[in-house]
Amino acid sequence: MNVETIVTFLTTQGADFGLKILGALAAWIVGRWLIGLVLRAVGAALERGKKVDATLANYLRSIFNVVLNVVLVLAILDIFGVKTTSFAALLAGAGLAIGTAWGGLLTHFAAGVFMQVLRPFKVGDFVQAGGVTGTVHEVGLFGTTIITPDNVMTIVGNNKVFSESIQNYTTLPYRRVDCMAKVANSVDPLDAIARLKASITLIPNVATTPAPDIEITGFSPEGPLLCVRPYTHNNHYWQVYFDTHKAIVATFGAAGYPVPETPITPRARD
Repeated sequence: MNVETIVTFLTTQGADFGLKILGALAAWIVGRWLIGLVLRAVGAALERGKKVDATLANYLRSIFNVVLNVVLVLAILDIFGVKTTSFAALLAGAGLAIGTAWGGLLTHFAAGVFMQVLRPFKVGDFVQAGGVTGTVHEVGLFGTTIITPDNVMTIVGNNKVFSESIQNYTTLPYRRVDCMAKVANSVDPLDAIARLKASITLIPNVATTPAPDIEITGFSPEGPLLCVRPYTHNNHYWQVYFDTHKAIVATFGAAGYPVPETPITPRARD
């Protein structure tokens, strides 16, 4: 392309092309603003209705966002004279290549749809899914965002979440706290169990029904092993977990129990 051709293009079609660029920019700015308004209106309507929970609401907003942005791009292409019918035919012709390249994303999308239908968890639930344990922050089009107990945002692909086992700790009304205590061989384990039952029930937020389980679960060279298992609501799990360990130390200290020590076995003579 020589200089004369460029000058001819600018003098004959330059103004029209410049107007198209300005129109496309204006359409993009106004379109993005309108999309924001629509998404906020949809979110407010879903929130006011109280019939759609946060998980499905976020999912619907994500779908609306993608669809509206695709419509906006097609409208801008139409400004430049690219007909949407020919553009759709181009996408159809490239469908196989796009499907192969996006195969992984499509499986995540399909898994996300099934998760919305089957509802194994919702936003705010404490779960173990896809090998990650934490609180569900968002279920997106392709991935689930989980906040781990150490406050790290982790995004797991929906297909990985849906294809593996899911543990939802929030669904049931209470959860068992598993702790272990060891007493010396010289201590009567039944006396230790009785003392622990009295002290564990005094811990705040420990459920009375079912009652805490405290039993002999095994033996070690130092002495018997006791399982200490109070029940509590999931919201109070860590508070009860740590308070149970404190109660074990305080109870055994008040009883004057000796510290479990490994017995020394005399060496056999040659």
